Amino acid sequence: MLLSHRVEDGVRLASLLWEFGPGWRAISSAMVGGGIGPVEWVLNAQVPGGYARMDPVAHLLEMAPPGRGVGMLTAASVERFTRAADGGVKVAATTGLRVPTWAAAPEGAADPELAPMHMPGTINIIVAVPVAMSDAALVNTVMTVTEAKTQALVEEGFPCTGTASDAVCVAVRDDGPEEPFGGPRSLWGARVARAVHSAVRRGARDWAGRDRHSAVRRGPRGRTRSDQDITQGEEISGTTM
Repeated sequence: MLLSHRVEDGVRLASLLWEFGPGWRAISSAMVGGGIGPVEWVLNAQVPGGYARMDPVAHLLEMAPPGRGVGMLTAASVERFTRAADGGVKVAATTGLRVPTWAAAPEGAADPELAPMHMPGTINIIVAVPVAMSDAALVNTVMTVTEAKTQALVEEGFPCTGTASDAVCVAVRDDGPEEPFGGPRSLWGARVARAVHSAVRRGARDWAGRDRHSAVRRGPRGRTRSDQDITQGEEISGTTM
């Protein structure tokens, strides 16, 4: 995994690139590489708050390496990403909670994303699982990622299921026996759930610690150190599979 920086419109922005190489496929909700298909890399690129470009796909492809991959955008601080591992599963997450949102809202309710912007909010989650999975298991794993994310947010006192712009990518091997299940009580689903829960919970604590005036939050506030103290372009050890 590689963290790098670029300058756009006078703003220093970070990007996190996870290169898998051949032999992987992924399920993703991202604008670039969304759906199910082969994947060689995943890019999580930071953009300024109030991002207004009308060509986000082209923008992502300008920053991406060659080959087939998944590209995500976020206004959250990418260099403050958090990561976790469990039983061979590896997770990297960027967490922004400017506008925590419940998935089910009353019809006609005001769009909270239109609230005045002082801190950005999006949660992007990348998961790598070192085994093959059926298509159904991939879908099931995305459910597990979302449930574990929500559990972490609620436990940290954020009354929400996430934000309205969250994205997820789950990468798995494309060879070998396919795992048929990805639910939280399956072998690999349980590992995914624990790793996602850990990464998002630490990200939520870190975000709250940096912004004491964020959207409504219940419970004690804390701050933990995340994996941000690395130099531009430095490879982050222990994340290549």
